[in-house]
Amino acid sequence: RRGLKMIEVRLYGKLRRFTDNQDPARDSIIYIPAETGDTIEDIIRRIGIPPEEVGSTIFLNGRYVVLNRKVKDGDRLAIFPDNMAMVIV
Repeated sequence: RRGLKMIEVRLYGKLRRFTDNQDPARDSIIYIPAETGDTIEDIIRRIGIPPEEVGSTIFLNGRYVVLNRKVKDGDRLAIFPDNMAMVIV
């Protein structure tokens, strides 16, 4: 890991298929390299997730965010699919 910048990405619902773990009783986590200036959208593209499958519920380090938010080494990202929307009030 030394010198390599990584983002921890947790995928939920139908997006779990982009990890090697499809067991709903366990977390589906992948680690993606991050480059300076990357946004959440860049990370989603790098994983290979079709943009139309990503819902509006995305968390970065536990906070609700939007796709154009920048990410950095060590960030934790949680991405929910379009069919698992959460209402924020």
